[in-house]
Amino acid sequence: MAHPTLSRKQATVVNVIALGTIAALALVSVLSSTSLERSEAETPMLAAPSATVGLIDTQRIVAADEAPGDWLAYGRDYGEQRFSPLTQVNKQTIKDLELAWSFDMYTNRGLEASPIVVDGIMYMTGSWSVVFAVDAKTGEEIWSYDPEVPGDWARKACCDVVNRGVAVYEGAVYIATLDGYLVSLNAETGEVIWRINTIIDRTRAYTITGAPRVANGRVFIGNGGGEFGVRGYVSAYDTKTGDLDWRFFTVPGDPSKPFEHPEMETAASTWKGGEWWKIGGGGTVWNSIVYDADTDTVFLGVGNGSPWTRTIRSPGGGDNLFLSSIVAVNASTGKMRWYYQTTPGDNWDYTAVQDMMLADMEVDGKMRKVIMQAPKNGFFYVLDRQTGELLRANPYVTVNWATHIDMETGRPVENPDKDFLTGESKWILPGPLGGHNWQSMSYNPNTGLVYIPALENPLVFDVEHDFKATGRFKYIEGGWNTGVEFGRIMELLGEHPDLPAGKGYITAFDPLTGKTHWTREHGTHWNGGTLSTAADLVFQGNGDGYFVAYDAKNGDELWKVNTYTSIIAPPITYGVGDEQYVAIQVGSGGAAGLTEGDLAMPASAKYGNFGRMLVFKLNGGLSIDEPEHWAREIPEPPIVEASAAQIQLGSELYGEVCGFCHGIGVYGGPAVPDLRKMSEQTHRMFNEIVLEGVLEDRGMSNFSDRLSASDVDSIYAYINSRAWQDYKVQEDAKAEVKPEAQTSALAN
Repeated sequence: MAHPTLSRKQATVVNVIALGTIAALALVSVLSSTSLERSEAETPMLAAPSATVGLIDTQRIVAADEAPGDWLAYGRDYGEQRFSPLTQVNKQTIKDLELAWSFDMYTNRGLEASPIVVDGIMYMTGSWSVVFAVDAKTGEEIWSYDPEVPGDWARKACCDVVNRGVAVYEGAVYIATLDGYLVSLNAETGEVIWRINTIIDRTRAYTITGAPRVANGRVFIGNGGGEFGVRGYVSAYDTKTGDLDWRFFTVPGDPSKPFEHPEMETAASTWKGGEWWKIGGGGTVWNSIVYDADTDTVFLGVGNGSPWTRTIRSPGGGDNLFLSSIVAVNASTGKMRWYYQTTPGDNWDYTAVQDMMLADMEVDGKMRKVIMQAPKNGFFYVLDRQTGELLRANPYVTVNWATHIDMETGRPVENPDKDFLTGESKWILPGPLGGHNWQSMSYNPNTGLVYIPALENPLVFDVEHDFKATGRFKYIEGGWNTGVEFGRIMELLGEHPDLPAGKGYITAFDPLTGKTHWTREHGTHWNGGTLSTAADLVFQGNGDGYFVAYDAKNGDELWKVNTYTSIIAPPITYGVGDEQYVAIQVGSGGAAGLTEGDLAMPASAKYGNFGRMLVFKLNGGLSIDEPEHWAREIPEPPIVEASAAQIQLGSELYGEVCGFCHGIGVYGGPAVPDLRKMSEQTHRMFNEIVLEGVLEDRGMSNFSDRLSASDVDSIYAYINSRAWQDYKVQEDAKAEVKPEAQTSALAN
């Protein structure tokens, strides 16, 4: 068995060597060979789907309530309400909920997956798009598949090397990899059936972190990379052969060339005066894709524009379709049925990729088939999913960029007091992390409430900050192209003493009345998704490491367990035999580095970010012991001579190039090193790491194409300056502890 402290890639190598057979080495060679680096037009079958395992089909997902113990799709069924009919774990029995088994995910990077559970087998993903099949009752591994994503692909990912799960359909498991491949695996053995490239332009920084969806013989997948300058689209492939069925682009390409489909001609008229196609345009569908079996419609949640600021990408104005939109597409043909744009002319990174869920509910005395979403912009939308008619739009968090949604036009009414394009910097809520991000919300049809993992984390926007006045925006191939100078973020934040502190909470929200029934604020503002059950329980894992169950009606805390690891993934529940299980992945990452790193994920920062799947049942019999503290103090930094100008330049370069992973404020994060705490060896090797890529296999890429040696010296000077500041604060705090207090602490 592989050593649990090794990376999954290292563990794979150890296992193969341990087998000691030419056949095993040959198999690894075949699976990683260039023969699989084929285009989507070349999809020879390497194996066949299982005839006995993973036999989910469209009708079985539609009729999911007939087998309530299974979790058959991303949100349990096609409605994606993340609501389970299981009631064995309820308000009376939950006191007996204990750990039944755990599974080491072989990673210290972010974990965000929703497992699929069918017929006693759990299929889940870890970081780097690795797939595991385990016994859902015992946690024993059945098989695993590592797509061997190149380490330097981490640089192309906006927010960590995460993956949100697989789809299982007719004996096959479908995984979309970080480097843009869609792979079909035999559900029983993990053997590759086919593997295809989904990326239309591999010179652009496309990635995939989302879970595929499947229905009626098609597998649907989008992609990410909006911040890096890509053009969004969604593809539908034949589940059996991997052949491309249709592709829907979400933003127009070069208007001098033929449009790929009629909707792009419509969209092009809403982009004015710019050359957005040269910098991608954005509009990626990197998370939510929902299928409606009633109408054979697939709903696409479309992301933000690239760059964020509309005056750069479309200086002549316009709504910029289909950015920040819900787009309804015929699942069989790929033709658009309707769209609704939540944020026309998006200016703030207000994606509409957040979870969408389907429901049948009475609205104004009439039964409606609705689709609901809480996108980043802070308003909760209820739409007729057959027509796209707007039925409700109410704020679910604090919103100041707009005053309300005009129900006649369906458009937000922007707040003139927060118009930063006039030349004065303004702080905006929600910030780019949104009022709700990718973390899954859930709906309980019995209470009529949606349970949202909400957050309030403002950002200061400034017209010069966004390059309009200076004209300094230049597209950076393979780099972040937001149009926001993150190198000046800390300076701008300091200019607004009234800036509210970030916070995170769970909110029980009525989608029809807009009323918040209860909230429970967390100690951190980057937390996990939610699960609702027919026993009127709501489960959520949090950044402080606690996995909690609330009363769905009043928010009372009914149960919690300390996992000693920060949590961002959503929980699920399933049944095997006559027992109900509750499962959740623990291990933080993702955008946590953008939310002050270890301050957002304190449990992982304190104990270590050791990713696991934890599964609980009544009288499970196991407990979670507190591990040794992993967090260490800031060591005394070396003395580095640098001018104030060099440190300032280093601050700006750090914010533009390094901060997205290592923390905007150099706080570090649980999934990546805190650079204030570098070892002596890392100090010595800093230039080799950044410019030569000596740690590329761990995801730390070579940045010699972006940074010169003098740039790296400036970044190092800035990091060292920050380390000295915080080191002195740390040491001063120690000195203020009175000797008798120290003695007392030691005695205790």
